[in-house]
Amino acid sequence: MTQASDWQGGVGRAWAEEWQRTDRTFAQLTPALLAAIAAQPGATVLDIGCGAGELSLALAAARPQAHVRGVDVSADLVAAAQRRAAGLGQVRFELGDAGAWADPAYRPDLLVSRHGVMFFADPPAAFRNLAAAAAPDARLVFSCFRHPAENGWASAMAGLVPKPASPPDPHAPGPFAFADPDHVRAMLAGWQDVTFQPHDFHYIAGEGDDAQDQALALFRRIGPAASALRQAAEAARPGIEQGLRAVIAAHHRDGQVSFPAAAWIVTATKALGDHG
Repeated sequence: MTQASDWQGGVGRAWAEEWQRTDRTFAQLTPALLAAIAAQPGATVLDIGCGAGELSLALAAARPQAHVRGVDVSADLVAAAQRRAAGLGQVRFELGDAGAWADPAYRPDLLVSRHGVMFFADPPAAFRNLAAAAAPDARLVFSCFRHPAENGWASAMAGLVPKPASPPDPHAPGPFAFADPDHVRAMLAGWQDVTFQPHDFHYIAGEGDDAQDQALALFRRIGPAASALRQAAEAARPGIEQGLRAVIAAHHRDGQVSFPAAAWIVTATKALGDHG
């Protein structure tokens, strides 16, 4: 389970310091998400869990007349996004919990997120709050991972992660909390006309002459192997790293380390009668 406190601490710091690598892992997803967003109207945009800002910046470039605001709980990620947006007056990044966010002076008519919505502690309350904060007829477009078995970057490393004493809650905040469409529909309080578009892509962990070293540097800090390394006793870490190196080598082909990945691109419209 990944909680807001994790993003406010070491997890957020790691993602902020590795933003170039994490943007690359989503390089084959982001264009599909942007295409889905492009089909929706909107000139006042809210990026939920904006991370280091790649989606916000792409939207600002695609909609020069739009105002774009990104919100994230990680001060490190917000700082990274602000540095990337230096000199762009139409983009603003702020520290805050998007699930509790509201600004009467800024009523977004388009709400977006790239994998930033699966970490809400109380998703129905968060989405209800976002609907209340949004303009009438606002649109929502976000991406989220499908089942872990469809995401090779996670399933390939399952053997490196200690098995929990009891089966984990599949809907607990974390990367796969929104894998089940029926569950997502139930969580989207205040939203209607929900659609799911599957998108399969390659999760690129490294490329070029040092692709395996790049992938190792990424997975030491981000993902299930990084969590296992942080939590393991010192004596167990060499074994985990050896296993990680083997997984990376097995997925190294043609100068690239990549893993199969699977996402939903979800769209919805603010529910009629929900005027905030």
